[in-house]
Amino acid sequence: QVQLVESGGGLVEPGGSLRLSCLASDSIFSRKAVGWYRQAPGKQRELVATINSDGSTNLVDSVKGRFTISRDNAKNTMYLQMNGLKPEDTAVYYCNSVPWYVGYWGQGTQVTVSS
Repeated sequence: QVQLVESGGGLVEPGGSLRLSCLASDSIFSRKAVGWYRQAPGKQRELVATINSDGSTNLVDSVKGRFTISRDNAKNTMYLQMNGLKPEDTAVYYCNSVPWYVGYWGQGTQVTVSS
């Protein structure tokens, strides 16, 4: 069973930046489409960024131009570079395959954007 561990969250002011990391226990990122999901308080979990096995990426409109998804297959690590953060980006961020698999959910990492 692949394990995914998210890190890099924190408290940041509006307009600030954070880089999230997702470390996998095996080479899942080179085999599957994977992505970053987030869940804000009182809202459903949503997929915000995808990176496919061929390296192509997709972002939801609300984060286009601000977020970048990437991966380093040699390190079994996926990243989410978040710039221009807004209060509405506040959420717990998770990584998982796309579509998600229940066994891959980790504890997530909290991102809070507030002044």
